[in-house]
Amino acid sequence: MGIEKIKRGNWVMQTLAETWFLFTNWKYVVPLAINLSGSAVYYYTLSSADITIAVPITNSLALVFTILGGMLVGERPPTRTELIGMSCIVLGVALCVTS
Repeated sequence: MGIEKIKRGNWVMQTLAETWFLFTNWKYVVPLAINLSGSAVYYYTLSSADITIAVPITNSLALVFTILGGMLVGERPPTRTELIGMSCIVLGVALCVTS
């Protein structure tokens, strides 16, 4: 059963039913928790690291983690081109960190 099959009489009950469905569905809760954890780490990093390094690193790694997270929830594996792109991102981040 998906969220599109939930039907209630008015918009308040519809919203409550959809919210309940989402927060009791592990396929929604786990990625949400990981995403929120990443946001907390991002803000902590901004407060404790050099901003000229922290922002580009976190923004570029967001794509890598999005692709990897998608694979965990059943999306298709990355293509060869995407893997090359992810490798370039990781190498670029490594260069920034070590320099």
